[in-house]
Amino acid sequence: MKLIATLKEMTSLLHPASPFSLASRESLRTRTFLPNRSCSRIAAPNGVRCNVGDPLKYANGKPSTPLLKTEEMAPDFLATETHLVNATTKNDTRLRIFSGTANPALSQEIACNMGLELGKIKIKRFADGEIYVQLQESVRGCDVYLVQPTCPPANENLMELLIMIDACRRASAKNITAVIPYFGYARADRKTQGRESIAAKLVANLITEAGANRVLACDLHSGQSMGYFDIPVDHVYGQPVILDYLASKTICSDDLVVVSLMSGRHGHNVAEVMNLIGDVKGKVAVMVDDMIDTAGTITKGAALLHQEGAREVYACSTHAVFSPPAIERLSSGLFQEVIITNTIPMSEQNYFPQLTVLSVANLLGETIWRVHDDCSVSSIFNVEAELKQNFFGRLSQAMFDRED
Repeated sequence: MKLIATLKEMTSLLHPASPFSLASRESLRTRTFLPNRSCSRIAAPNGVRCNVGDPLKYANGKPSTPLLKTEEMAPDFLATETHLVNATTKNDTRLRIFSGTANPALSQEIACNMGLELGKIKIKRFADGEIYVQLQESVRGCDVYLVQPTCPPANENLMELLIMIDACRRASAKNITAVIPYFGYARADRKTQGRESIAAKLVANLITEAGANRVLACDLHSGQSMGYFDIPVDHVYGQPVILDYLASKTICSDDLVVVSLMSGRHGHNVAEVMNLIGDVKGKVAVMVDDMIDTAGTITKGAALLHQEGAREVYACSTHAVFSPPAIERLSSGLFQEVIITNTIPMSEQNYFPQLTVLSVANLLGETIWRVHDDCSVSSIFNVEAELKQNFFGRLSQAMFDRED
């Protein structure tokens, strides 16, 4: 009888009727991603509150957001007794998160915000440069998420991701989701000249053939990249993180001008600002782009804005590739502030006084929970209608509708 009772208790934890079941309404209700308190002036139903803390200032003036938040800054569900109870149940589930070597700090922060621990994995390089991956725990029948941006060095990080996927597939994981905060090769999405490769499609094929069942990517360079995959793709926008931060700025709506970069490109990493449409004299200009690589486009645009009388210029970008000479250009004094996210790890030598780094860990963590629970992901970003009623609606629209 004791054994039967124990089995019943175990079954009740997995049954949908159980309040602690991942499929139960109570579980979805108590696992609150967003804090109850308001942290910005934006108010929209179903909108994301990323609870971005004030950037920390290092002694030498380098700004960044903390990777591990304090209790004050953490989402409410991480600081409550309910969270501590549910965390035990979560760790008994079939959800597993593993980190590659490309951005372990972001992976750790995602797991921390979700109330989980990173899975144990061994990754090493042989003397000849080959990559070795071994899972240090069972993933049989598990829902596995592999966090690995394919940022520079792109080829090495991509190969590591493929081997991680293969290891999970051979270990009988039920579902494998490649969480790619920054998707390298996304700019090679079409042929601009004869006899060129479309590398974005090739990379999509490699990830699919390796054994991934789903891809979760953040701010892809172009929409058609999603169509290159033969598996589901969840496209996450960094918009809410940047909006929450900008909402803390005391910028009058009449002074704000949002600038979307639509310059003609004449080659790889080469761009030219042709003209400026609209009046920016005496205004605060916010420049928006999905990534900053060599910073040629955005710095030429900023110079033109200052020439036309802009009072201040802010640069906002989800992905900070920062290939030389990006740091020199961005720190030249053209920008009041350069706002980026941590989809790509930032080395210490690349910090400069105007740089602010925001975290997308809460956003990615919530998306992972929703995918795992078979809930809507797009509802996270259903904020456009409400945002259009205030001046940040213009920024929201520019970030969604920007053209390559």
